[in-house]
Amino acid sequence: MDASFQKSDELTKQEKGKGDDMAYEKESPSKVREKIRRGEITGPTSGMCAGYAQANLVVLPKELAYDFLLFTQRNPKSCPVLEVSDAGSRYLKKIAPGADIATDIPKYRIYEKGILTGEYTSVEKFWREDLVSFCIGCSFSFESELIDAGIEIRHNTEHCNVPMYITNIECEPAGIFHGRMVVSMRPVPYDQIVKAVTVTDRMPRVHGAPIHIGDPAVIGIQDIDRPDFGDRVTIKDGEVPVFWCCGVTPQSVVMDVKPDFVITHSPGHMLITDVKNTDLK
Repeated sequence: MDASFQKSDELTKQEKGKGDDMAYEKESPSKVREKIRRGEITGPTSGMCAGYAQANLVVLPKELAYDFLLFTQRNPKSCPVLEVSDAGSRYLKKIAPGADIATDIPKYRIYEKGILTGEYTSVEKFWREDLVSFCIGCSFSFESELIDAGIEIRHNTEHCNVPMYITNIECEPAGIFHGRMVVSMRPVPYDQIVKAVTVTDRMPRVHGAPIHIGDPAVIGIQDIDRPDFGDRVTIKDGEVPVFWCCGVTPQSVVMDVKPDFVITHSPGHMLITDVKNTDLK
């Protein structure tokens, strides 16, 4: 794993320790986006604005947009599209009307030729008239539903980022885009697994049911305590690691394909939308 990823994700763990997730659990999405825009929130967004969907971000030049849209259609569990912007527009129309995609996410990443070149709390200075934004469903969206069903979300309890792993599962290629699936992991007690599957299966637009349950080695994860993105969490006796498709998959793809320029969210730092989770069922 690139050291820049490891260092960045350690910083997110420190940020998460501030407990922002609980402080903003009942806040409205628009107010939280305002705080993010002002730089008052820079950490991961899990647990914020309970009941509202969150979204991953991929921004790339218009010349690559068709290939990427085709990639999302061929890989809907990893990349369920919630909205696509007009070319050059920074403002959303559907899932968060008026939200500025260049300022309303706590932390962004810039990739150039597949290399992570920086993280920023705003990407206004990088904006171009040929850029197209893709907002992709996020598994943070179903966490409040799991909590309501009595299932603990360990990374919230431990005030850190969700662990994410690059797997050995190849996505279906489209145009120039190809690469391996990324998954997020949440430990679930054995007797609650059926409930976790049932709850998340009802929400296919935010990844739906798990892609794998149990032995991480089956999907190419050699060390569950060393995630490629995010933070390690405790897995207690009687719990089973459960893996869901993750919207960080495009970042894995970007590292493989190496396009000249791409903007993404920083893993765990999402766009909080105005869409209720119940509307995604």
